[in-house]
Amino acid sequence: MFRVDGSLVPLKDGKRLPPEEVARMAFGIMNEFQKEKFKASNEVDLAYGVPGLGRFRVNIFQQRGTIGAVLRVIPFKVMTIKDLLLPPILEKIVGEERGLVLVTGTTGSGKSTTLAAMIDHINANETNHIMTVEDPIEFLIRDKRSIINQREVGVDTLSFSQALKSALRQDPDVILVGEMRDYETIETALHAAETGHLVMSTLHTLDATETINRIVSAFPPHQQKQVRLQLASVLKAVVSQRLIPRADGKGRVAAVEVLRVTARVRELIEDKDRTKEIHDAIAQGFDTYGMQTFDQSLMGLVRNGLVSYEEAHRQATNPDDFALRFSGISGTADSKWDNFDGKAGESRPVPGTAQFAQKGQPGAGAAPAAGARPGVPATPAPGGARPPPPPPQAAGGAARPPAAGGARPPPPPPGAGGDDDFSIERF
Repeated sequence: MFRVDGSLVPLKDGKRLPPEEVARMAFGIMNEFQKEKFKASNEVDLAYGVPGLGRFRVNIFQQRGTIGAVLRVIPFKVMTIKDLLLPPILEKIVGEERGLVLVTGTTGSGKSTTLAAMIDHINANETNHIMTVEDPIEFLIRDKRSIINQREVGVDTLSFSQALKSALRQDPDVILVGEMRDYETIETALHAAETGHLVMSTLHTLDATETINRIVSAFPPHQQKQVRLQLASVLKAVVSQRLIPRADGKGRVAAVEVLRVTARVRELIEDKDRTKEIHDAIAQGFDTYGMQTFDQSLMGLVRNGLVSYEEAHRQATNPDDFALRFSGISGTADSKWDNFDGKAGESRPVPGTAQFAQKGQPGAGAAPAAGARPGVPATPAPGGARPPPPPPQAAGGAARPPAAGGARPPPPPPGAGGDDDFSIERF
C-alpha cells in the first residue's frame, strides 16, 4: 500500500511479500546496533538511502509474530520557505539570535520538512555553526555559508538529552533537536536557549496553546510556575501546521498558525489562568507582528485559490465563524481579520447561495441606495457629510431676507418633520 497526499492507494498488480522475505529485507538495512535494539524492543527507527533512487525514513516493527515495515520518502533536495508557500514571517523568526522556536503538528503534517527549510534558510544567509540531533537523520543538509554537523541518536550519540548537553560544549550558534520527547530533553533545551543559543525543535501538538501546556505539564507540579517564567523568557515563536488538499488536486499545502512571543503573550504564558487567551492574541497580531490563526491562514489560502472553500470550511477550527467571516460578517472567535476580508464594505456572497456558486467570491456590486421620501431629506451615507440646510422659505416660496439689523434666524433642524433621519452603522 502507498499513502499519496494523505490517502491510501493499493499497488496495482502488486504481489504480497511472504513474511520470510520481509524479515530478510528488514534485517538487511539495519546495522548491528539497530538489530540489537529491535531484538530488545521489537521496533526501531532508522534512515536508509539508495544511491540514485532516494532516501527513506523507516520504522520496522513486529505484529502478530511477523515483521512489518513502513517507509517514508525523504526528498534529496531541501525545499525553501518560499517553495513550501509558508508565511514569509518564518524568515524573520529564524533570524533570531537566541531563544526557542518550535514547529508543531500531528504525525505526517510536514514538521520535519518545515524545520529543514528553516535550517536551510539560516545556512544560506548566516555564518553559523549549526548542530542537529535527530532520530534518525532525515534531510542531509550541505554546508553553504554555515557549518553543519548532524548527529543521529543510536549511531552518533546515545540520546537527545546527552547530545544536547554535549552540544553546549561544542560552540554551536543554532541547535536543532529532532523532537522534545521527555522531561530531560525539554529541560536541557530550555537551558540551552537561556544560555544564548537558538534552539529549534518539534512537538506533536495541535496549536500554540496546547504546545505551552504540554511543555509545562512535563515538569513536576512544584516546578511548573518557574517553568512558565522560564518558557516565557526564552520562547520566540510556535509554528503549528496542518496539510490541506489543494484545490487543483496536485498535492497538499500547509495551513499554518504562527505565534510570536510579544510582551502581552509573555504575560499570558506566565499566568496559567490566561493561557487560553493566546488564541485571541494571535488573531489580533497579524498587522503588527505577522501572526495568524489556522482559520486566518485557511482564509488566505482560499482567497489565493490554493484551497477550495468547502475543504477550508471542513478543516477550520471554528467552521461556523469561518463561514460567517467568509460572508463578510464578524464571527466570535477571531477579532482581527482585516487583511483576509478584501476591501472594506465589500459585500460577500453567502456560501451555498446562487451568487456564491456562480462567482465563488464576493460580488463587486453594491446595493442601490433607497430613494428619498417626499418632504424628508435623504439620509447621507455613513461617515459622509450632510448637505447644508435650505434657506428659510417665505409663505410664497421665496427666500425670506433677514430683518434689518437683526440676526439671521437659525436653520431648522435637519430632517425636521421626518421620522427616519439617522445613519445605520454596519457591524
